Amino acid sequence: MTISFTYKKPQVIQALRYHFLAKREIRLMIILVNVFAFLSAALFYFKKVTPMAFLTGSLLWFILMLTFWFFLPGAVYRRASTFRDHFTMKFGEQDFSVGNERGSRSWSWQALQSFLETPNFFHLYFDSRSFFLVPKDGFSNSDEVWEMRQLLKQKVGPILSPSRREGL
Repeated sequence: MTISFTYKKPQVIQALRYHFLAKREIRLMIILVNVFAFLSAALFYFKKVTPMAFLTGSLLWFILMLTFWFFLPGAVYRRASTFRDHFTMKFGEQDFSVGNERGSRSWSWQALQSFLETPNFFHLYFDSRSFFLVPKDGFSNSDEVWEMRQLLKQKVGPILSPSRREGL
């Protein structure tokens, strides 16, 4: 199977959000900040803390959400020239390859540690920090998306939901 694609910025930004928010340490930090914000709101309501403590908790929550929802994905998108290229990918029984006008590279399926499927992409993870986004828009129809999903399940393993990506 061969696909050709270019990336669309809004879809890539959303995929990067999935990537960051799927990491266990980031999820834990968001949970802790939310608990802190709710606790500071409750303590403020019962007049156990000053308004400044409540404001600090709220500001911390707001900054954290802005960082992981807008700033971090935007910064990664701007830094990576990869998202501005046109790619061709070939998927075979033994390996897969990625190419653009500057060259191509091939990997065996064993090079992939895991994969994650999101609404617009397949995230192919080489390790916890190295991954490649394969847009579903590059496939000609939903049957090819289904074939790709089956191929990834066969060659890499089951689809990892964000909560099951413990090793990443």
